[in-house]
Amino acid sequence: MKRICVIGAVVCCLLAVSVPASAAGLGEVKAKSAILTTEDGQVLFEQNADEALPPASVTKIMTMLLTMEAVDSGKASLDDLVTASAHAAEMGGSQIYLKEGEQMTLDDMLKSIAVASANDAAVAVAEHLGGSEETFVSMMNERAKELGCTGTTFVNPNGLDTDGEETRTTAADLAKISAELLRHEKILEYTSIWMDTVRDGAFGLANTNKMLRLYDGMIGLKTGYTSTAGYCISAVAERDGMRLIAVVLGEPDKESRNSDITAMLNYGFANYAMADILEDGQKLDSVPVELGMQSSVSVQLADDAPILMEKAGAEGLEREIIQENSVQAPVKQGEKLGEVVLRRGEEEIARRDIVAAEDVARKGISAIYRDLLAYLLMKRQAF
Repeated sequence: MKRICVIGAVVCCLLAVSVPASAAGLGEVKAKSAILTTEDGQVLFEQNADEALPPASVTKIMTMLLTMEAVDSGKASLDDLVTASAHAAEMGGSQIYLKEGEQMTLDDMLKSIAVASANDAAVAVAEHLGGSEETFVSMMNERAKELGCTGTTFVNPNGLDTDGEETRTTAADLAKISAELLRHEKILEYTSIWMDTVRDGAFGLANTNKMLRLYDGMIGLKTGYTSTAGYCISAVAERDGMRLIAVVLGEPDKESRNSDITAMLNYGFANYAMADILEDGQKLDSVPVELGMQSSVSVQLADDAPILMEKAGAEGLEREIIQENSVQAPVKQGEKLGEVVLRRGEEEIARRDIVAAEDVARKGISAIYRDLLAYLLMKRQAF
């Protein structure tokens, strides 16, 4: 038997999400390619999102991703000293003017990449992590394939294309890479910096992403520009617990880039919201365990990530909790013991499993015998 609890209709402003290829009211997007997604990859708007184009310095989100993965896996440390090669020191464009043989911590190198878009620092880090720039670029392309980026080919770690070679990627692919980078929360400590310094305060850094001061909730990630690529950005903003990723490539000028990103993010935040699987403060009941070493097992949602919904007037959203009345030991952590179902009227919006939060071992014969004796003794004393 299962216990069923329907949590009465709660007033909210949510409808099931749909995925538009274009969005009414968004207006003209001047970018050659654009996409707006959630952090988990749901597309809210797209325009030529699969067209392969040069991304300029937005390339560096992959460089930052491989760096964060190396640090978080223990293969590298932010305290590592990175030595600039002659090749890294000769990079043009945005840079921190590294000298051949100069050493800087990986922390400062990463900060220089994220904040000042330093091309020389990107190459120095690539050589440090990959052993050579060429090996690191191979790592970039392999990681892109793993993430399902079908329109991406990297030729360097910084987007400063030369010698007839040109990085090509798509807005859709960059959104995927950006979402993966956001899994490493520490990167936001770098991408949200407005101004800082390296070389013990001797060299100033100013963030190339001016949207940090122009858009409420902006937290990253990376801008880019070359005369070939135009103005590009992968922008991430967060409001009310929802993160959106907006990518534009091939904008004609900074003003268009900023206005398109603003319009896309505004559209997302105005038309979508996140609905929690359970209401605030609501808890799931533990499930009694028969013949277990403990009398009950605590439970949890297998996936408690909020559901993206469309805002569209006040509607009732019901949450139905269906749980087992009891379960026999042994119980394994992760074992399904029920479900939470979200509905609006007769329409099912989402369904999430309720699972055991811990193992519960089965009692042995001796423990069962002791329990029986204790029970009989209790009954005898009752008379």
